[in-house]
Amino acid sequence: MTSAPTPEALWTPGPDRIAAAAVTRFQAWAAEHHGAPADGGYPALHRWSVEELDTFWRAVADWFDVRFTTPYEQVLADRSMPGAQWFTGATLNYAEHALRAGEDPARAADPALLCVDETHEIVPVTWAELRRQVGALAAELRALGVRPGDRVSGYLPNIAEGVVALLATAAVGGVWTSCAPDFGARSVLDRFQQVEPVVLFTVDGYRYGGKEHDRREVVAELRRDLPSLRAVVHIPLLGTPAPEGALTWSDLVAGDAEPVFEAVPFDHPLWVLYSSGTTGLPKAIVQSQGGILVEHLKQLGLHCDLGPGDRFFWYTSTGWMMWNFLVSGLLTGTTVVLYDGSPGHPDTAAQWRIAERTRATLYGTSAAYVMACKKAEVHPGRDFDLSSVKCVATTGSPLPPDGFRWLHDEVADDLWIASVSGGTDVCSCFAGCVPTLPVHIGELQAASLAVDLQSWDPSGKPLTGEVGELVVTNPMPSMPVRFWNDPDGSRYRESYFEMFPGVWRHGDWITLTDRGSVVIHGRSDSTLNRQGVRMGSADIYEAVERLPEIKESLVIGLEEPDGGYWMPLFVQLAPGATLDQALLDRIKSTIRTELSPRHVPDEVIEVPGIPHTLTGKRIEVPVKRLLQGTPLAKAVNPGSVDNLDLLHFYEELARSRRQR
Repeated sequence: MTSAPTPEALWTPGPDRIAAAAVTRFQAWAAEHHGAPADGGYPALHRWSVEELDTFWRAVADWFDVRFTTPYEQVLADRSMPGAQWFTGATLNYAEHALRAGEDPARAADPALLCVDETHEIVPVTWAELRRQVGALAAELRALGVRPGDRVSGYLPNIAEGVVALLATAAVGGVWTSCAPDFGARSVLDRFQQVEPVVLFTVDGYRYGGKEHDRREVVAELRRDLPSLRAVVHIPLLGTPAPEGALTWSDLVAGDAEPVFEAVPFDHPLWVLYSSGTTGLPKAIVQSQGGILVEHLKQLGLHCDLGPGDRFFWYTSTGWMMWNFLVSGLLTGTTVVLYDGSPGHPDTAAQWRIAERTRATLYGTSAAYVMACKKAEVHPGRDFDLSSVKCVATTGSPLPPDGFRWLHDEVADDLWIASVSGGTDVCSCFAGCVPTLPVHIGELQAASLAVDLQSWDPSGKPLTGEVGELVVTNPMPSMPVRFWNDPDGSRYRESYFEMFPGVWRHGDWITLTDRGSVVIHGRSDSTLNRQGVRMGSADIYEAVERLPEIKESLVIGLEEPDGGYWMPLFVQLAPGATLDQALLDRIKSTIRTELSPRHVPDEVIEVPGIPHTLTGKRIEVPVKRLLQGTPLAKAVNPGSVDNLDLLHFYEELARSRRQR
């Protein structure tokens, strides 16, 4: 039996680029100091990083000069999942590392942040100014009584104030959490009420698509329904006065003090991120100061090849883990680009214009945006000076083969295209960019260092060249230390370790090729992922089914072969109700205002009934598989469904869509 020929690479890094890459220098240094393989390139380094997990992470901490206030006793005291114990005994502070470049007098006047809004004008914040503002705000937070472990929340767009607030919170040992201001009050409260923040940083509104969106009523509702709040800080993005009882941002950052960093244990909470809430309230995912620090140094410094002199732009919002990941660009001394606004305003090419103006060296976006540019016949390489851009990265959903070809043809033929995949759950990448490896169309370059990424069949057998469940068989430092309000850890274990005990099962379909690259096929669960913003079906149901005309509903998010994303909402109407234009408008308006404009369904389709499991749970994944063309017999176990006849509707809908 002969193996299939290796397809020709779309892009291959030249010898100079390979030699200059940080991961190449790291490998040579780790070979000398920690026993890493000197030869064999990235595949050999990855194999070593997985097999010698303790030694690899010790090397990362040494290479990046992690400042341990108290030294660690052991790199990995317990490698079980969940419950791995990293760098036991150590204390440190994430914010100290994020602001470290500003200690160098030669860099104090360089920009740490480049802030851009829909005018596309650039407002820089220097390293010196960022350190000053963080120092001033951290002192004020301490004066307000914020202590290590207290939660501090932000209802903020992607602006400099959010970065300052996060870093000041981390500096005092507080726990940061944020939502974007396009989230409705119910979505925010479902998240913030779980963690009971003591401080809320909030804007009065935001600008998107050329329009101003006033959020003062939502803020008033948040203040009313978050009784744990001791202080509210008003950021007048739209120029309104502070509401009664609120503090003003300008007063809190007026001081002039060097930041004081609280030394906290390695596993001390840094922030809380949120899952999509598919089966109820969003999971409140707690990640640690030390775990995020070393994981992001590895991912940004070695995989993304970022360092001083680079400019890092990723289109994101504060409601998505990519914002936290973007802020961590500061750890490598990189200038971070913050864009607050619509991804396509005033026209589809907007993000390329920002990449040009900010001289971004790594530009990250969504696969959906790339495909939108292709359909709109945008010509970035022709119309913009993108000579500084070394890498275009995409995430949020798999980049289709046509997206790879379009980036190669329309941006630059010597472009490093990095499709990456990870998750909010680890705030990092399981697989994606490697600056020293070739890029093949439709594939992620390789599994990340120290990630023992495998594809398993349902019995736990590893697969190569076949579709299976994405699993990770060893712990990562950025895996959650716990979920908030999950005292016995049962919800955490059920989320990742139920299918394969002791092994992380993520919920993606993947194929590992025989040359180590990775193909992502989309979610194996029912998470809705629109433009990189994840939301659970439960959020949609909760909002829609408050309408008296709706008896029950079912929402599905479907990755399409052309790179599109189709999100239909199926509704079973109450007796006597009619799905007329007025009801359609109210359904869409409800989702837009209470949840997110990005999760308004593409179609609302009336159905005779919603199928359930025998225990009464809506059947989402089997319906998604039916809509993807999977035969009914393979999509669902017939014995688990309360009314199998209802599934024939979705089977027929899939057939008719394929024939369009």
